[in-house]
Amino acid sequence: MEIKHFECFIEVTRTGNFTNAAENLFITQPALSRIIKSLEVELGTQLFIRTRKKLILTDAGFILKKHALIIEKQLQLLDAELGKMFMLKKSHVRIGLPAITNSIFFSQLIASFHEKYPEVTFQLEEHGSKPIEEKVINGLLDFGVVVLPDKIDDFDYYMFVNEELKLVVPASHRLAGKQEVSLEELKEESFIMFNRDFELRNLVTTACREAGFQPIIISETSQLDFIQELVAYNIGITLLPENTCLELASDFRTITVTNPTIEWNLAMIWKKDAYLSQVAKEFIRFAKVKLSTANHNHDS
Repeated sequence: MEIKHFECFIEVTRTGNFTNAAENLFITQPALSRIIKSLEVELGTQLFIRTRKKLILTDAGFILKKHALIIEKQLQLLDAELGKMFMLKKSHVRIGLPAITNSIFFSQLIASFHEKYPEVTFQLEEHGSKPIEEKVINGLLDFGVVVLPDKIDDFDYYMFVNEELKLVVPASHRLAGKQEVSLEELKEESFIMFNRDFELRNLVTTACREAGFQPIIISETSQLDFIQELVAYNIGITLLPENTCLELASDFRTITVTNPTIEWNLAMIWKKDAYLSQVAKEFIRFAKVKLSTANHNHDS
């Protein structure tokens, strides 16, 4: 019987439903249901009676709850003692950030966290989404900020940005006066792209193929500044997230893209089922509050 299973069971009994419990545990509802089911299979008995309005503990559920709460209390005491010991050493959080994101989000988050927990240090690395995912899976990073991939089986995540990609052209470009363009109108254009390490490239090329053409890519890079320079010199066009476009100089024009619109979903990820230290758990809680507030303030 795993400690994590006890934690999940106790949280379900506390909240009285799977939805809130899953949110508090930073896991999906189906994952929580599977854990409770496996616990019931292991014990050979049902723990909850599921009615339409609420969950009711069975007799076996009551017995398990009584012992699970004792175990939880002991684990908290163990955590507290170990915590005191480890606080003497510096905690370290490793985060991967993509070059394209508005890093102000995260610098403010880290500054706030450091103010509250001055003993915690941070290691920040800049990569594209794909290398960040690999490093999180391999335990080389604790957290990553990535464009949310189609397959997220290996990660738990918190999505904090949902916006669209915009066309970016210089003021002298033939499309500069338009409010919106369909993606198909760009099939003769030269594209300046991020390299294959960036999920943004994949989003754009996939959308172009769906619109019936293969984009003409004349330059690719890992540097946002270099992309901006090439676009400024009218060497090609690019597509960037809305927030990134807001930081561009006034001699660029940003245009809405339709048919299809290309979604840009940014998330903080961490390895699914990995052991989360108290510092890591606190950082997730902290990030969820701060990033949702920062994004809300930006939207309003």
